[in-house]
Amino acid sequence: MTPSREWLLYLLLNLSPKDRPLWLVGAELAGADLRRADLSGADLTGANVSGASLAQANLRKARLQEANLIQANLSESRLIEANLHKADLSECNLRGADLRWAILFGTRLCGADLGSVDLRRAYLRSADLSRAELRGANLGGADLREANLLEAQVSRAQLAEAKSLQGATLPDGTVRG
Repeated sequence: MTPSREWLLYLLLNLSPKDRPLWLVGAELAGADLRRADLSGADLTGANVSGASLAQANLRKARLQEANLIQANLSESRLIEANLHKADLSECNLRGADLRWAILFGTRLCGADLGSVDLRRAYLRSADLSRAELRGANLGGADLREANLLEAQVSRAQLAEAKSLQGATLPDGTVRG
């Protein structure tokens, strides 16, 4: 039996981090208000969190593989070492978020707002960053191999800080050799 959405939200917002459930695989949390929630280490694999507010949430080491985060608000959230492999963050607001060491392999970030995001040492191989806003983002040591940056708002200086751009499609449509 799957717990109701209301029950999940109650547990997430009212229990201390050591007492709350960390296993939320496939949870239905679309549109939920989880601002400032502590979801560190939580397993949200395949969860639907589209349109939810996770502003200033702690998602350190959270597992969000294949999660639906379309149009979610993750501004100023902490996603350090989070696993977002093949998650969909299209049109997502991540402004000011901390994604250091995050795994974003094959992640969709089409049209996402990544302004002033810390992506140092993030793994963005094969990520789709087309039309993404990256002005002010820190890409120091980020792995952008085979990433799609077509029409992304990012400077050459920012891209120069990345660890690798091999095979990446750059904002102007050229492919880095």
